[in-house]
Amino acid sequence: MDTETSIRRRKLKFRAWHRGTREMDLLMGRFADAHLDAFGADQLDRFEALLGESDPDIYDWVTGRQAPSADQASDVVELLRRFSNQAE
Repeated sequence: MDTETSIRRRKLKFRAWHRGTREMDLLMGRFADAHLDAFGADQLDRFEALLGESDPDIYDWVTGRQAPSADQASDVVELLRRFSNQAE
């Protein structure tokens, strides 16, 4: 793994663990710890985009209260949904 990708993963993990609400810190941080090392560049891009979404929106997607729009839906969002359901 190159240094640039390694640094990017560390930055994304930090952002995932520091969302602003403790519940989302735990969800996103644990998810990042479990999955980021296996993500390729495209999935890292999608995870980074996901980190730009609001906590209430992500929470609604994970709980199934609302489906992400077509441009927000991705394999990473689906992985997060399954990860959250396993944690319960």
